[in-house]
Amino acid sequence: MLMPKKTKYRKTHKIRKGGKATRLVSLAFGSYGLKSMEACWVTSRQIEAARRAMTRFIKRGGKIWIRIFPDKSITQKGGEMPMGKGKGPVDHYVAIVKPGMIMFEMEGIPEDQAKEAMILASHKLPVKSKFVTK
Repeated sequence: MLMPKKTKYRKTHKIRKGGKATRLVSLAFGSYGLKSMEACWVTSRQIEAARRAMTRFIKRGGKIWIRIFPDKSITQKGGEMPMGKGKGPVDHYVAIVKPGMIMFEMEGIPEDQAKEAMILASHKLPVKSKFVTK
């Protein structure tokens, strides 16, 4: 799964999920893409599940680019823990996705096949998304 090799600080602040995307808003590598329509945190497990769904559908033909990276750490405390006692340990990492961001790109296969692969990938993600072309 995707995670940063090294971070300046282990634990990050919990930030709000608002605003529109100003970066990653256009296709840069491939001809087809999956664009988010709402703000959400996408975990590294969800990104990996979407990648697997796409690669299995296109039978390892073409090329896939993952444009988002999970670099925000999420902490979790155990169940039935009393209040206080500090922040819990890092549990997993998420990518912050805003409306209008291109999350995945694809090249080297027909458009109808790419669209079906992206739809399969979108079912694995917690965010509403749409298929875009160049």
